[in-house]
Amino acid sequence: MNNFYYESFRARTFIGLFMFAVLTACTTTYETPKLSSPSTNDNPVQSSGPERAGIRLQLAINYLEQDQLSTALKELNNAISIDPNLTDAYAVRALVYMQMSDENLAEQDFLRVMNMTPNNPDNINNYGWFLCMNGRESQAMNMFDRVIKDRSYTQPVKALNNAGLCSLKMKNDVLAEAYFAESLRLDANNPTTNLNLSRLSYKKQDWTNAKFYVNRLIKTEAFTSEILWLAIKIDHKLHDQISQSSLAVQLKRRFPDSYEYELLQRGAFNE
Repeated sequence: MNNFYYESFRARTFIGLFMFAVLTACTTTYETPKLSSPSTNDNPVQSSGPERAGIRLQLAINYLEQDQLSTALKELNNAISIDPNLTDAYAVRALVYMQMSDENLAEQDFLRVMNMTPNNPDNINNYGWFLCMNGRESQAMNMFDRVIKDRSYTQPVKALNNAGLCSLKMKNDVLAEAYFAESLRLDANNPTTNLNLSRLSYKKQDWTNAKFYVNRLIKTEAFTSEILWLAIKIDHKLHDQISQSSLAVQLKRRFPDSYEYELLQRGAFNE
């Protein structure tokens, strides 16, 4: 598995990555902070301090989802100036700094959040991924395992997938497969898990299982150019020309300007 696999996670990781439409761009699973609904009063001046901070935070999240990082950061700073105890604002700001490749400021906010809510599994999971992406895999795995063992955590599949991906980064495919298998046991239809298992099977040259897992994603019809390209490469290895041609037509029709379609045109099946 090449470095682009991991660098694509790093480059595109942000708060909206739970959406399946960007699944392959980042199979990392950050958790959006659970926010109370802000006041229906859209005039921050007339709202109370916590309400105004909540409005600013929600605006920041909206900007972040649109990849408007500078504007999101401005709104987060506004929220924090209004309510310095708003933990979610620091959690989101850590993700913004991570997107901006400012590792020092990102870690400062991650640690601040961890101190404010030391037992919050979502924040522990997020910090674990930050550690993994910054070359501190052993520390990251401790974070993931801590979350996975927390029986109160309602979404352990997210931490299991992150642990699996971090294991791959450590070149421990056996451990990675164990994490993905446990994730699959808990949620057989989880798209992130099926993608990870398809990619891992492809790496092992297990074309049959690679196709089995990627087909689960193709059937949803909520896939990306990356997923289509993976499926095409698998069919190429299996010499399934009918399926390969059908998927190639979809890639051309849906993603004509994508990097993956360029690879298809060049016949670069091994890149």
